[in-house]
Amino acid sequence: MTAEEIRQAYLDFFTARGHVVVPRAKLVPEGDPTTLFTGSGMQPMIPYLLGDSHPDGQRIANSQTCLRAQDIDEVGDNRHTTFFEMLGNWSLGDFFKEEQIPWMFEFLTEVVGLDPKKLYMTCFIGAPEYKIPKDTEAARLWQDLFKTVGIDAQIADIGSETDGYTRGMKTSERIFYYDGSKNWWSRGGDPENTPIGDPCGPDTEMFYDFGIPHDPSFGEHCHPNCDCGRFMEIGNNVFMAYKKVGEGQFEPLAKPNVDHGSGLERIAAAAINDPDVFKISLIRSIIDQLEMLSGKKYDANMTAMRVIADHLRAAVFLAVDGVIPSNKEQGYVMRRLIRRAVRFAFDLGLEQNFLPAIVPTIVKIYAKDFPEIAAAGQATITILAKEEKSFRQTLRKGLKEFQKVANDGLTGEEVFTLYDTYGFPIELSIEEALQRGITVPDDWRERFDAKMSEQRARSQTATKGVFKGGLGGHTMQHKKYHTATHLLQSALREIFGDQLHQHGSNITEERLRFDFNLDHKMTPEEITRAENLVNGWIAADLPVSFREYPTQEALDMGAIGPFGERYGETVKVYQMGEDGHIASLEICGGPHVEHTSILAEGDQKFKIIKEEAIAAGMRRVKAVLQPGSGAPDKT
Repeated sequence: MTAEEIRQAYLDFFTARGHVVVPRAKLVPEGDPTTLFTGSGMQPMIPYLLGDSHPDGQRIANSQTCLRAQDIDEVGDNRHTTFFEMLGNWSLGDFFKEEQIPWMFEFLTEVVGLDPKKLYMTCFIGAPEYKIPKDTEAARLWQDLFKTVGIDAQIADIGSETDGYTRGMKTSERIFYYDGSKNWWSRGGDPENTPIGDPCGPDTEMFYDFGIPHDPSFGEHCHPNCDCGRFMEIGNNVFMAYKKVGEGQFEPLAKPNVDHGSGLERIAAAAINDPDVFKISLIRSIIDQLEMLSGKKYDANMTAMRVIADHLRAAVFLAVDGVIPSNKEQGYVMRRLIRRAVRFAFDLGLEQNFLPAIVPTIVKIYAKDFPEIAAAGQATITILAKEEKSFRQTLRKGLKEFQKVANDGLTGEEVFTLYDTYGFPIELSIEEALQRGITVPDDWRERFDAKMSEQRARSQTATKGVFKGGLGGHTMQHKKYHTATHLLQSALREIFGDQLHQHGSNITEERLRFDFNLDHKMTPEEITRAENLVNGWIAADLPVSFREYPTQEALDMGAIGPFGERYGETVKVYQMGEDGHIASLEICGGPHVEHTSILAEGDQKFKIIKEEAIAAGMRRVKAVLQPGSGAPDKT
């Protein structure tokens, strides 16, 4: 089935089961100033899941367009996208597990036609400390359904994701119990961090097995929640069965809810048995058009074509939903998406305006199923084409200026001027210099960073001190990894000097990711030294505290902040350590743990699992907290 056919089949399937299909909500949430974009199918439904009556009844379904701008730097592999659709259905106090689980099994295996031998399920292992039982009902329902197609699905306890890498899975096992970090839903994360007064409950996730050999750099053994690429989550049933009534206290809801979400692009990838979501019908047409325009093949230019296809899909829907490219909020993200697409078009040799040829293809793909796309088609083309034209003019001006300043070499100050005055991308300056044969001095990044820091100090009031630090949530695990990120930066600056700066971060419950400037690959010795420094500070049980300071005073006292970040008049400064032993002093909005030894709970050690280049002079580290014994040593 094509992705379009899967979408329609899903809506028809649940219409036949008493659901009312409602239109998608706009990508820009209405009446919700706390978030820039609609990032999940659940988001527009939260008021009804919290108790409001839905005007269309108790059974609702739709296909919700979503945008997660925090994933922008991940786009380029075979599964990450900033824009995607969530197929959703909800029971608002009506049916529950006994109906939802069999329906999803039927839809995936009989309607979409997925091989049940390739399906794996996860369930909640329980939280006895809160008197929340293991979700044996969901596991039994899945087991009985597998039995109807001749599969003896054994059930196994895993626990945490880290436990999964240690234990692995046996051939006959198909249903796995995970803890609250994986199979519990609330607005705050696991049971401990569920806000008092909120509904919450266990969930059961559905995974498709592509059969890809396990990559041990992710962990010793594979399991459904492994990131190696063998398994892909294609859907999740959330069963809101409880309400948190006090610290550590939960009680059953009188009328529990069902919240289901499936990634359309991911189910479509499973339907063609290919983990590359960019090969599905919704995106392949864009890739085909790029191949035709550039004369280059997808297989040899995957990163560029994936970025362009994803970013322009997102930009089209943003334009339809009323966003205009600008330098603030949603408009800034839209501008960045378009400009990144144009930047990667250079890698394909597309040096002239190409959006007028690509955007109509995207409009055509979605026009039938989303009438608003058809209605705004020409206006959308105009908006995106105008932004491309403007940016290409910027690039041309930058190239002319580049030719003036780069005859005798390209200094960091000149790279900054090209970037700041002419909007010329940093990576283009370096690539252009290398292509023209101009070794760029070794200290160009240090000098560029110094100029950027000066600009940051001059722009203190731009964002009123808001900084989220790449944080994906506020659970205890997020806090641990956020704290570990500060320690990692301190360790890297101790090893490589104060010219090293953070250029981005992303924190999930499973790992931290940290981007920084460095002109060479870290050696095994440097990686080990960074790990030892961080683990030493963790073992020292340093206190973690914060105070608010006037911004200039914070900078003068040596507090560091993310590269390029702008601040308000006052900032919050987190300090790790005291007196003569301060390991970290950073401008940050939090949250963190209260003292560093919390990171070592459960005999955890800080471990760098990957170190890689992401651009000229830029590196990326991914790290985890995992049991100290038997830790993998691959980077």
